[in-house]
Amino acid sequence: MSKIYQVIQQRILVLDGAMGTMLQEYQFSEEDFRGERFKEYPIPLKGNNDLLSITQPEAVKEVHRKYFKAGADIVETNTFSGTTIAMADYQMEDLVYELNYQSAKIAREVADEFAVSEPDKPRFVAGSIGPTNRTASMSPDVNDPGYRAVTFDELRIAYKQQVEALLDGGADILLVETVFDTLNAKAALFAIEEVKAERNEQIPVMVSGTITDASGRTLSGQTAEAFLISISHIPLLSVGFNCALGANLLQPHLEAIASKTQFAVSAHPNAGLPNAFGEYDETPEETAAQIEAYLQKNLINIIGGCCGTTPAHIKAIAEVAEKYQPRKIIKSYVG
Repeated sequence: MSKIYQVIQQRILVLDGAMGTMLQEYQFSEEDFRGERFKEYPIPLKGNNDLLSITQPEAVKEVHRKYFKAGADIVETNTFSGTTIAMADYQMEDLVYELNYQSAKIAREVADEFAVSEPDKPRFVAGSIGPTNRTASMSPDVNDPGYRAVTFDELRIAYKQQVEALLDGGADILLVETVFDTLNAKAALFAIEEVKAERNEQIPVMVSGTITDASGRTLSGQTAEAFLISISHIPLLSVGFNCALGANLLQPHLEAIASKTQFAVSAHPNAGLPNAFGEYDETPEETAAQIEAYLQKNLINIIGGCCGTTPAHIKAIAEVAEKYQPRKIIKSYVG
């Protein structure tokens, strides 16, 4: 049984911030993305951040290190697009197992480093499982509403491959995140349950949805409460929301689920909304002040940051989180 079940009862856990934001600071070129191994690759690879776990592993390692130093208890693997479905854009479906395995291995190595230097503060690795770039609930073709670009079974098979590689590489939590289509998330959860049964292992699972706009719904049309109901048949470590909105805009949706779930509640909001150039201007202090409102209302068990957040944001969030007690969780659901 993972130690996280005990720790989450004692304090608010801090998740890391944005991987993409940090990798952008390196300003990697096409050559950097390719490295020696993919020098002759037939299509452009710049932008395939997951690939950097193979071609620039030290950079990925350094990002994890910075987040742990800032006070994170949990870092996410660099695998947001680590499925055959998402990797098809780069014709890299065959690399999926290696990408996930290497990403988990890198994060695990850094977590273990910190566990040695601070043995009384366990560090965890969450295998990041993104939504893919296809949706099982909606048609991408306005002229053919019945059409689907992907099937449930295709998603399940792709997610299962990702899950196995993440676990083999050393992830001790699985995080199904940025869920905009609950049917996609259900395929991931189905795959996870299959792997758990085959390995006879209890693996903590976090699910984090995305409220996409002011209507308070996911892209596939669910309210926060409907999303919660749709996934509550699975024994989860936590349920929550990330991305799309800043901390203040996310608060009402967290309030909507916190009083209705027996699971832990998580949030990792963006650093506000992007400006006209797609950049995030919200300072660490501004983000932490908004998150403090969650903590004052006792809504949260796991808190971190998404797009635009940096180690400085996570440090400010961790300092605020330390002052508050975690939201109470019903014991039977956490071990």
